[in-house]
Amino acid sequence: MEKEEKSGAKDVTLKSVIFAAVWVGTLSLLKAFWGFISTKEFGLPMNEIIMSGLVIAAVFSPVYLSIVLDKIKDIKVG
Repeated sequence: MEKEEKSGAKDVTLKSVIFAAVWVGTLSLLKAFWGFISTKEFGLPMNEIIMSGLVIAAVFSPVYLSIVLDKIKDIKVG
């Protein structure tokens, strides 16, 4: 039988943070070079690009926060 690989919360959180960083970086570069591509203005302002990346990362940040708090608890107890 084949084993199913389950992705842990830490892996999912890391992937979402990486995705958010790539999201912001890609849209920022696209906005920066949009003048070379089209004569129209780019649709998203910079603050919306950054906020969308922060929201993507913030949705999964409680997982990282709980991991950090568990490690702090282990240090205090142990």
